[in-house]
Amino acid sequence: MTAISPAAQFAPPTRDRRLLLGVFAVMGLVMAVWGTRMPSVQRVANLGTGHLSLVLLGAAVGMVAGLQLGGRLADRHGPSRLLVVPAVVFGLALALLGQCRTLPTLIAAAVVFGFAHGLLDVGCNVSAVHCEIAFQRSIMSGLHAAYSIGALCGAALAAVTTWMSHEVLFAMVGALTVLAAVTAVPAVRTATSLDHAPERSEAVPDEVKPAQTFHASVWLLGALAAACLLAEGAAADWSAVHLHSLHSSEATAAAAYALYSAAMAAGRLAGDRLTGRYGAPALVRAGATLAAAGLGAALIAGSAPAALLGWMALGAGLSTAMPALITAAGRGGPRAVGTVATIGYLGLLAGPAAIGAIASLTSLTTALALLVVLTATVAVVSHRALESR
Repeated sequence: MTAISPAAQFAPPTRDRRLLLGVFAVMGLVMAVWGTRMPSVQRVANLGTGHLSLVLLGAAVGMVAGLQLGGRLADRHGPSRLLVVPAVVFGLALALLGQCRTLPTLIAAAVVFGFAHGLLDVGCNVSAVHCEIAFQRSIMSGLHAAYSIGALCGAALAAVTTWMSHEVLFAMVGALTVLAAVTAVPAVRTATSLDHAPERSEAVPDEVKPAQTFHASVWLLGALAAACLLAEGAAADWSAVHLHSLHSSEATAAAAYALYSAAMAAGRLAGDRLTGRYGAPALVRAGATLAAAGLGAALIAGSAPAALLGWMALGAGLSTAMPALITAAGRGGPRAVGTVATIGYLGLLAGPAAIGAIASLTSLTTALALLVVLTATVAVVSHRALESR
């Protein structure tokens, strides 16, 4: 009998990983293009702030519905089924958003856009969990880095095409998204690791765990995801305002979120290697501690240079948190991923409004201190939540 070499017994599904890298990157690019050109949508449709908030609410409602349905569909039919059709609808909905001129049509298109985003988010994250198990090492952080890099590219694309109407840009990016999804069909059909996670002997099957304990752990992971994404939403909407309140120039104020995003992307690129060396619980705890200490020190210092460093620390510190939380949730199945993602995105959506409400009653510095409290809580609690999975 011919002996089988270890290399032949274990062949990591690198093609599946490349496919997921592309999906994450395209999703980040589309979301950045949509968000960055939002003022153009508002101007062309003649929307006030309140009306624009209704459009965003429509996208949020659609996304929550997509996340919940996506968890059930992925559980029943496999997550790879959610990588192509939702991506096509995602791209078409972006193009449609560029053509809408009235509030009702914008809300309707935003609901479809958010719904497709939710389905695609669950599909790629559950597939990523299965692919990571097949790799037998951490790859989730690198996949989420692809999303961050895609978002940076999308923001840069929107910035260098300001001479182009958002209608044309949305149509162009939407068409490229549809083309990418159709081109990916053969890779999705031949994927070997996206729909089924290999059994791991050391894992305790979820069905033998007490149901109450299992559900409690999912809700805890969701609460931690909400805290992390609340901070991410606050960085997107309030970092520039924070720098402006410190009498910075507009260019310096705009650099705050760019530095935050770059630090998060860099952290995620290094995250898989660090996770393999130190483990996810220790890495997330150390990162959240860095985030809390860095932003807290910046708020106390009250200067523009300190603030820039503080937002960088927040981005770097939280860079590996969401990938680790998604990996932990994924071991509970697709529905657990959908639940954790839903709770997390509720934090992302509620974060900017919560910061604004607190700032209006106190001060922006006091409101941003909420992020310090939340990231410190993640540092304290995350180790137990991740170890329990």
